[in-house]
Amino acid sequence: MNHLIRLAIVICVGANLLGCSRPENSKAPASVLRRGIAGEPSTLDPAAVADNFSAEVLRDLYEGLTTESPTGAVVPGVASAWTIDSSGLLYTFYLRPEARWSNGEPVRSRDFLNAWRRVVDPRQGSPVADDLRFLAGAKAIIDGKAPMTSLGVECPDDQTLVVKLEQPVPYLPQLLTHAAAYPVSSEAAAHSHDPNTWVSNGPYTLSGWLPGTEVQLTKNEHYWDRGNVQISGIQYEIVTDENSQFARFRAGQLDLTDTVPANAIASLRAASSGELFIAPFLATAYYGFNLSRPPFAGNKKLRQALSMAIDRGKLVAALGFGQTEAFGFLPPGTANYRPQSWDWKALISSDREAEARRLYAEAGYSEKSPLQLHLLFNSNVSIKNTAIIVAAMWKEVLGVNTVLSEEEYRVFLQSRHDKSRWDVLRLGWTADYNDASNFLDALRQHSENNDEGYSNATFDALLDQAARTQESQRRQDLLQKSEAMMLDDYPIVPLYFFVSKRLVKPYVKGLRSNPLNHIYTRSLTLEPH
Repeated sequence: MNHLIRLAIVICVGANLLGCSRPENSKAPASVLRRGIAGEPSTLDPAAVADNFSAEVLRDLYEGLTTESPTGAVVPGVASAWTIDSSGLLYTFYLRPEARWSNGEPVRSRDFLNAWRRVVDPRQGSPVADDLRFLAGAKAIIDGKAPMTSLGVECPDDQTLVVKLEQPVPYLPQLLTHAAAYPVSSEAAAHSHDPNTWVSNGPYTLSGWLPGTEVQLTKNEHYWDRGNVQISGIQYEIVTDENSQFARFRAGQLDLTDTVPANAIASLRAASSGELFIAPFLATAYYGFNLSRPPFAGNKKLRQALSMAIDRGKLVAALGFGQTEAFGFLPPGTANYRPQSWDWKALISSDREAEARRLYAEAGYSEKSPLQLHLLFNSNVSIKNTAIIVAAMWKEVLGVNTVLSEEEYRVFLQSRHDKSRWDVLRLGWTADYNDASNFLDALRQHSENNDEGYSNATFDALLDQAARTQESQRRQDLLQKSEAMMLDDYPIVPLYFFVSKRLVKPYVKGLRSNPLNHIYTRSLTLEPH
């Protein structure tokens, strides 16, 4: 291991050992679950959600036509049943008469229609609009070429919703569990973050939000399945530092964390701790290149050189979370799919680095004229550690000088869309539903999630063709071909595939492995302690 990379890893391990905890003041009531969350939600508007922290809280506040079991299986939600016609293009959903908003008003079919119109409205600029593009008429509306009334959704009565699709979408019931498909009671309610005016239809309702500290939820006494909701309240404690989460957990101030420090995992495993919960899930950490300007616009060799200069084995070993190396975008376990990868992943380190140096030189850079990069990432210990290690590898193998810029998460969400602020951007994609298209669609030319500015008409056409294909193997082949094509263009640098890592108190029951890493509080219980 070279000295720069060794130094980077030592710095990261040292950082992991630093942590602090606040003095314990008052304990939460026994029926309140204290959940650690590593970032503050940017919004609680289902049409505006663009981050995992917001989505996690929204899953407790809202419910779609369908929802998930603890293990990720699709089950009825607001809709008690649905039918599909023989073409696969027409779904009819039957809403529960007992479904209620937190203000006691009934949930009606038009609440879904109004919510979905908001999502596809081009004036909204919703980051989740792509998730509803398969609705008949949705794409034309999103593109500003058709009126909102042309959306293929009808409400024959208050308890019936008829959904027309552009093409068959076999995973539609799972897609409808996502925030993009949640209902809203009104435009004003969707924008409100005031507990006094808050209205939602899920098992919990918003009762407080102290910015930078915690989000408080209480049980929705009007929720249709409230009899099976055992936990009366949730305190989402916003703790961005994983060591601080660990300290609070050990001090009895948290019942469930959403992260575990790398330096604690070995000892927890050695102790066979029943409090450690680690499971794979569908998520990828990667870097995106700014393709709108030099040095990366039109310079594929440079992008490939930087990709090849990263030793992913050393990276994941240094991070120590049990992640797996990523040489492609889609993680193992993606349904009905064989993930693609770069051909050079089997090269030994010396050969891989030699090829990276050759490409770097051909791209126009040298020791005397090194590449200068600006890498932007959001505040998080493991994310920062990753940046330090990768920058050290780029320096050691190629001579690249990298400036690291760290921003608070809400600021980062804005900065990522300003391409004047970065050359390389830290990104992560967590599946909204278990299908390859959910990952690949993020890199469509006009996707709200395409921060890189990747544009390949053939790639988009392959995805369009796959979307129209009902035959499973043919659809799989098209999606695999599109991923391989994208990887060959090097718009992104996949780093590793995630595992979920949590600490859970023994008295918290009901936690299960979920391929999407979704933990619904309504599925948990608290034993007396």
